[in-house]
Amino acid sequence: MEHKPPSAVIESAHRDRALPFDDTRDFDDADRGFIAALSPCVIKAADGRVVWDNDAYSFLDGDAPTSVHPSLWRQSILAAKQGLYEVVPGIYQVRGFDISNVTFVEGDTGVIVIDPLISTEVAAAALALYRAHRGGDRPVVAVIYTHSHVDHFGGVLGVTSQADVDSGAVTVVAPEGFTAHAVQENVYAGPAMLRRATYMYGSLLDRGPRAHVGCGLGQAASTGEVALIVPTLDIRRTGERHAIDGVEIEFQMAPGTEAPAEMHFYFPRFRALCMAENATHNLHNLLTLRGALVRDPRAWSGYLTEAIDAFADRTDVVFASHHWPTWGRERILEFLSLQRDLYAYLHDQTLRLLNRGYTGVEIAEIFQMPPALERAWHAHGYYGSVSHNVKAVYQRYMGWFDGNPARLWPHPPEALAPRYVNAMGGVDRVVELARAAFDSGDFRWAATLLDHAVFTDSQHAAARALYADTLEQLAYGAENATWRNFFMSGAAELRDGNFGTAGQVTSPTMLSQLTAEQIFDSLAIRVNGPRSWDLDIAVDITLADAGANYRLTLRNGVLVHRRAAADPSSAAVTVKADGKFRLLAAAIGDFSSPGLEISGDQAALRAFLGALDQPDPKFNIVTP
Repeated sequence: MEHKPPSAVIESAHRDRALPFDDTRDFDDADRGFIAALSPCVIKAADGRVVWDNDAYSFLDGDAPTSVHPSLWRQSILAAKQGLYEVVPGIYQVRGFDISNVTFVEGDTGVIVIDPLISTEVAAAALALYRAHRGGDRPVVAVIYTHSHVDHFGGVLGVTSQADVDSGAVTVVAPEGFTAHAVQENVYAGPAMLRRATYMYGSLLDRGPRAHVGCGLGQAASTGEVALIVPTLDIRRTGERHAIDGVEIEFQMAPGTEAPAEMHFYFPRFRALCMAENATHNLHNLLTLRGALVRDPRAWSGYLTEAIDAFADRTDVVFASHHWPTWGRERILEFLSLQRDLYAYLHDQTLRLLNRGYTGVEIAEIFQMPPALERAWHAHGYYGSVSHNVKAVYQRYMGWFDGNPARLWPHPPEALAPRYVNAMGGVDRVVELARAAFDSGDFRWAATLLDHAVFTDSQHAAARALYADTLEQLAYGAENATWRNFFMSGAAELRDGNFGTAGQVTSPTMLSQLTAEQIFDSLAIRVNGPRSWDLDIAVDITLADAGANYRLTLRNGVLVHRRAAADPSSAAVTVKADGKFRLLAAAIGDFSSPGLEISGDQAALRAFLGALDQPDPKFNIVTP
């Protein structure tokens, strides 16, 4: 894709920014304890496909080009550092092999792995690098998942096996509720989230100073095999202690923060505190741009206060599942306190302003951060932003409606756009106005105008071209990496067409962890209501391996499931499956799958399955 140069307006804005570049402590911390890098840092799958390429970011060096916000350039340089690092003797991290870190804690005889990245291949490469420099004969004795996002468990098969877990040789530890939340996020709204995540992470963008420079939280997400091994030890309460391979661990529950199931934990032997993803070197998301449930900043800040009170006085290093550690009691206290204040301030001040009548959009425009947080690099919005986090807090309490009755029932974009365009004199006139806005540096207004133009005539060449140029300029000016990636992805699709979704929504190992109820729920959200209004079907599903029978009824476009005794006389069709995979085979219409037995009216089953929509991995975003 051709990239245009930054405009004079963007170049001037970057020159005029007052940023604390004299504070270089992060560079010292990011390099501290370095042992070895992987060279080349290119990791491939068994079929030769590249699943990770950190060398693609070798351009990140020196002063920021004018096409990248200087603060984001600095963050990307730090996040792109890769290799094996010593946190303290006995704790080691591999960073720069994925968007997240993997940590190795040495016990009496083996090693405890914390958060084995997204995919098998990168996790295996990280373990190999650790073993090459730190005792290759140490077996993995435990895996700890800090929380329920895929970049903290998906690579588990790269460090252990299901057989070793089943035998009891390896313990898998996670916070209570982990499996349900891990599966739900990747299944229920998975197709839509993954399509938008392709924009958010810039997965299909070129790497370079006029394209993708990172994600703020890390550089990018690996694209190898994603797996899941169900935990064998659930942590249920704060203060719970366990000893694994002679290493005592003290746990703190932190549910409903950055993930629905999340926990912090402390290692007395090493005077080291792991903060999962609740205290990293950036402002995190209260609502991710890919889509998610709105997170609770009040609880988030409260758990950080609890961690300070419980652990700060006895901690020499704090580390997390992203970025680099912080050492020394005073700096740890400062870091955790400012991170706590960051989320508390966003929560409290948004509530103060909404109670004075401001809407979420208005609050985001007038919101001011305190000077101490502006000066702290780790409080900057490289991944989350003040703007969209403020709107998330508003949404959490007030919902999508801002109270103005004129905005209660607006037209959708494809109906609204032609009305605006006609009112302004036609699409050519709108493009003319947008060109004037672009030339004056008012890129936000230009984007608004061109959004209407493209949703009126999606093939209007001048509108598409100028819209792409406008989004690109907005990208060049963004401190937030995910905003930059959204702008850049929109520009790419306007110029080159819909690039679809990067990766797959679910893997076989993820699907294998679905409960029968979750499978039925995932079918229910695929029912095409209008197409099934007149259907009245009862289906019995018998899972032979589980000794369970479920009655599914489809009426009024609603699929309801409940456990019930098998009753062929009142069911149109009965499906017997010797496992959940066989049930999934039936759900996609593969009636010939071994281990699947169907009796009764197969036409009824086909009608039932015919009511299900298939997700669209290439739905349009920037065009109608």
